[in-house]
Amino acid sequence: MDPLETTKTNPEDSSFDLSLRPSQWSEYIGQEAVKNNVRLIIDAAKGRNETCDHLLFFGPPGLGKTTLAYLIGKEMGVAVRSTSGPSLEKPGDVAALLTNLQPNEILFIDEAHRLNKSVEEILYPAMESRKLHLIVGKGPSARTFSLDLPPFTIVAATTKASLLSAPLRSRFGASFRLEYYQAEDIEHILQRSANLLGVKINSSAAKALAAASRFTPRIANRLLKRARDYAQLYRSGQIDEESVQKTLNMLEIDVLGLEKTDRELLLSIIEKFKGGPVGIKSIAAALNEEVGTVEEVYEPFLIKLGLLHRSPGGRVATEKAYRHLGADYNGKKELL
Repeated sequence: MDPLETTKTNPEDSSFDLSLRPSQWSEYIGQEAVKNNVRLIIDAAKGRNETCDHLLFFGPPGLGKTTLAYLIGKEMGVAVRSTSGPSLEKPGDVAALLTNLQPNEILFIDEAHRLNKSVEEILYPAMESRKLHLIVGKGPSARTFSLDLPPFTIVAATTKASLLSAPLRSRFGASFRLEYYQAEDIEHILQRSANLLGVKINSSAAKALAAASRFTPRIANRLLKRARDYAQLYRSGQIDEESVQKTLNMLEIDVLGLEKTDRELLLSIIEKFKGGPVGIKSIAAALNEEVGTVEEVYEPFLIKLGLLHRSPGGRVATEKAYRHLGADYNGKKELL
């Protein structure tokens, strides 16, 4: 596996995402607190004629961590080399990348939580003192030597910051959590994306897509693409609210953005476990899903919407979930 690669995605989706990715700082919508802090770091580094500090971005997928990395490179006027944690299988992989970096370049590491320990140990001195420590040979004849590295910046992204080791986290100059977007920001992103795609979308259609986007720009843009397809075939190319509703119905996505599996999760708690509390392993077994998938993919969004509650005894479906699914909530309030 080539250690220097972009994040693995479906080629069509990757091309689509790239075409809509902001190319200027002013085009990046949302995440104002993160943007202001990062901009301060960039401007201060440029003022000192230094490379930017190592930066860590974490949060749910699709919120713009990769986009920020490339915008930082553009603001600093340097190239960005991209790789991912699983691609760096052995110390030699990261050593090859670091020794080929030009002065002040950025190395972007996606899925940083999947770096193995031997690779991390190579990164520690590289990030702290720009030294690369290598061991040549084995056994009694093995020897260690060091290489000086040019100034460089590592920008890392992860969806699971808790899995990063403490020594690695401590070597970043700043860490930023990207939050789910506000609906208004998603609407602005959809309007911008529609313009780039050369399609018209009215405000009510943008509002409906934003409501179903799970507060995530990547999902919003993919729903926009499907709505564009429907509008092209059935609505003379213009995306209106009816086009959006028809598209969401075809994709089995409801007005809150819940997909089929989201609804099945809530219904399993309500119908099979009397609303809860129920343990995560029981929910995963009922859905025939991995525990990690339930915890990392489905739960965060359901909790944010107020449809699911984590109690000391387990997961509980809220009154809002009952109402949304048309279930009888009578006698369930004591569970919360």
